[in-house]
Amino acid sequence: FVSLSLQAKMSRPVQARRLEGTDKNIWVEFVKLAATYSKVNLGQGFPDFPPPDFLKESFVRALSGENHMLHQYTRAFGHPPLVKILAQFFGKLLGRDLDPMTNVMVTVGAYQALFCCFQALVDEGDEVIIIEPFFDCYEPMVKMAGGTPVFVPLRPKAPKDGKLMSSADWQLDPAELSSKFSGRTKAIVLNSPNNPLGKVFSREELELIADLCVKHDVLCISDEVYEWLVYDGKEHIRIATLRGMWDRTVIIGSAGKTFSATGWKVGWTVGPNRLLQHLRTVHQNSVYHCATIAQEAVAQGFQRELELYGKPDSYFVQLPKELQQKRDWLVQSLDAVGMKPIIPEGTYFLVADISKFKSDVPDVPDSDETYDSRFAKWMVKNKGLAAIPLSAFYSGAHKNNYNHFIRFCFAKEEATLKAANDILQKWKQEKTSP
Repeated sequence: FVSLSLQAKMSRPVQARRLEGTDKNIWVEFVKLAATYSKVNLGQGFPDFPPPDFLKESFVRALSGENHMLHQYTRAFGHPPLVKILAQFFGKLLGRDLDPMTNVMVTVGAYQALFCCFQALVDEGDEVIIIEPFFDCYEPMVKMAGGTPVFVPLRPKAPKDGKLMSSADWQLDPAELSSKFSGRTKAIVLNSPNNPLGKVFSREELELIADLCVKHDVLCISDEVYEWLVYDGKEHIRIATLRGMWDRTVIIGSAGKTFSATGWKVGWTVGPNRLLQHLRTVHQNSVYHCATIAQEAVAQGFQRELELYGKPDSYFVQLPKELQQKRDWLVQSLDAVGMKPIIPEGTYFLVADISKFKSDVPDVPDSDETYDSRFAKWMVKNKGLAAIPLSAFYSGAHKNNYNHFIRFCFAKEEATLKAANDILQKWKQEKTSP
């Protein structure tokens, strides 16, 4: 028996080649660190406050109501009430008639929507342009599809008069962006409002991207999960509304970010049937189906928001007002201790310059690890405050150019932000005391 079991051990590689180089994940490491050491977690991007009451009530009604079919499978590509209201709602925003059955597909969060896009639209050897800093899953997902990521960074311009920098000060160089497009370019990934910077791309910037997409016949994967979280009177412009873009754009949205319910994992794609039909093929051969009750509750949430659209009682009006106050509070808190925040125009996130705190964590010459990663690990272990290094949102080539920033999430209860402020104030006193 022993000799047989030894012979039965597999000697050939078991890992599929497409997984090579995609096994590391920043969240696995930093979530573990935060769980072990942090008193205050401003790292991961989820609220620690509840979703709105109307949404929770919708979920309870769906769960405990008479319609027992809500406990069973629904339509694979989206629960009919949800795709209908999404088609109505986004049809209004995009200024076109959307067919709920062909122009909308529901996914297991925006994450699966992204996976479907790359698997359905990117082939071996295709190039995909990714704007840096970028949400970290774009790069491995492109590689798993056989594509080649091509990176173009947003370049910061220092503001005049010693003011705090804004995410608007981080801009694309038009010539540099243009140089990345070639006959091999299949798609560009746009994330506006952008995670981690909080940048809301202006109409001028979006027109630059749109013109290049049309000129080179390139697709646009438009990750718009933070579409309602825009501050200071800024406007979220949907690139699909620009000339020539509807036919080549897949829009990605998220109920998690829209209704502060990230654990529900309800996302969607909106776009032309000629693109979505291929996403449906990936979807039906992977997860096949999303949770029915969560889709029913989100449908009711959107029904309410459609009726209140643009009115003061709308959650989509109230939430950004609340988050803008929290953002301003964290900006003041960081600025007061000498971490220089970059004021975000949107999202849950704020990036801060840690240069003045470098004396706490000395440089390690010839280290493979970026400085901001070591700093963030030191901070959570020694100060109990969790954040994410900005270099996690860059490709290897540019990681060290932006390694003196860390990202905080301010979508938190006031008590959480106050506890973070207390840690920072105490830290500042320790630095200044003789």
